[in-house]
Amino acid sequence: MTAALALLNAVFWIAVTLVGAALAAWAFRALLATLAPGDRRLWRTMPLPAAFGMLVVLLYALAGLLAPWLAPFPERAVVGDAYLPWGGDFLLGTDNLGRDVFSRLIFGARNSVGIALLTTILAFGVGATLGLAAAAVGGWLDTALSRLVDVLMAIPALILALLLLTLLGASIPNMILVIALIDSTRVFRLARAVAADIAAQDYIEAARLRGESLPWLVRREILPNALSPLLAEFGLRFCFVFLSISALSFLGLGIQPPAADWGSMVKDSATLITFGDPTPLLPAGAIALLTVAVNFVVDWQLHRASGLKE
Repeated sequence: MTAALALLNAVFWIAVTLVGAALAAWAFRALLATLAPGDRRLWRTMPLPAAFGMLVVLLYALAGLLAPWLAPFPERAVVGDAYLPWGGDFLLGTDNLGRDVFSRLIFGARNSVGIALLTTILAFGVGATLGLAAAAVGGWLDTALSRLVDVLMAIPALILALLLLTLLGASIPNMILVIALIDSTRVFRLARAVAADIAAQDYIEAARLRGESLPWLVRREILPNALSPLLAEFGLRFCFVFLSISALSFLGLGIQPPAADWGSMVKDSATLITFGDPTPLLPAGAIALLTVAVNFVVDWQLHRASGLKE
């Protein structure tokens, strides 16, 4: 009987959460349709999952930017005893060192998301540039870059990251460079494949016969036509980078303490699961929610780029 009541209670709260998320997404979509510039029909016809994803991404960005003002305690301050319960002065209790969990969750948005975004931009810039160059130039450059990428992709990404960070040392600059290097290979493959298809089109050959230079072809013909799949890949790549950083932090080779990071927060409070304390689920849920939200937005952009109708 007790188990049945617990199940019904869980179903009830899940339903309430889903309804609340749908209402928040609907209100946010209506606000965008009213205030956003440009084509308002675009916002009015945006699917609710995409609106929910954009709302979550916006809230995470605001939390990261306004963390010093939103958090009730400093990021690294020890403010009480270890593992204090929820409530009172500490909304979500304290961690294994007595730091406020709620404050570290907010600062974790700045560290985890900010570093993941910087890493994704670096990986995407390197991978997309080399991929477009390989497809446009072809010949020995394409062969050399493709074989180098094949070698790097033959090694499992997490194992390669662990190996390189063990050799170079666990620091934020090293982690950014290592993950950007690994993920740039995935971006390279996509950019090269998309650009190669575009470079084989008749209008590209006509531009070559007109005497247009290679940089002009890439900038004016290939890149604009490859932009939609590349932007979608940027969103997906951000999710993979974000999850990689969280995994490395959980293993102790990512963002180093005392900086707040959601992956290390899961590791620090993992033992509480055995006592029925849901605290470790908070940073894990923050990671999962952002990943799902970004995928909602990416799916919408891919649907728009495909030209399909509802």
